[in-house]
Amino acid sequence: MNTIKMKRGATRGDPSRGFSLEILYPGLTFGEGDSGIGAIGRIDRARIHPGHTTAMHPHRDDEILTYVRVGSMLHKDTVGNREEIRPARLMMMNAGHTFQHEETILGNEPQEALQIFLRPRAPSLDPKVQFHNFGEAVSRDAWRLLAAPEGAPFEVRAQAWIHDTRLTAGKTLALPSMPAPVPIRLLYVFSGEVRIGGLTLRTGEGAFLAEDETAVAARSGTDLVLFATDAGAPVFKGGMFSGNVLVHA
Repeated sequence: MNTIKMKRGATRGDPSRGFSLEILYPGLTFGEGDSGIGAIGRIDRARIHPGHTTAMHPHRDDEILTYVRVGSMLHKDTVGNREEIRPARLMMMNAGHTFQHEETILGNEPQEALQIFLRPRAPSLDPKVQFHNFGEAVSRDAWRLLAAPEGAPFEVRAQAWIHDTRLTAGKTLALPSMPAPVPIRLLYVFSGEVRIGGLTLRTGEGAFLAEDETAVAARSGTDLVLFATDAGAPVFKGGMFSGNVLVHA
């Protein structure tokens, strides 16, 4: 596979009214009947104004990383947590068979974040919520492992790995090694501009990387998120948000 751009998503909401969302289904890039790819089910890019509350709502069989880059929010859930989430303190909701949560945007600036929906290895797992204080909001010019099946701040119950970095303009950074034998890798530009595999990627764009891609070069100060998954590993495609919306499992 050559390095190819990911298909952009559908936009929902109205930024002028306090809420906007781009819903990315990475599998649609390949048109093979699955809206996700491997354990990567769906990625939502959100911009939400202060004071907005997303009322209590359910999730089922989703592994959800809340990746905040700007602003903060108050998280409440049905297992008794009441926690502030911000760029240096992130959250993973392993929804399992039953889970509900509510979010209220705090402070004076709009929140900018990704809600990353991963597919669990099996349905009806036990629900749990993880919080982690990273100390620093960003990892400068070095990859930081956020989530993995093991050995990461957040455990995800699937063969998936998520890294991030803030790359200085003019800097070239080697891509991290992955434990999967032939991983699918998706590089997403949260902000800024990079060059990889003959492509220029700008804010909000992503690309699936060829197997021989080894490094990414920043043309400006850039926030990057790198996803990887083992497409041959078992996943449950019937999750409430992470599941396949094209052919139901």
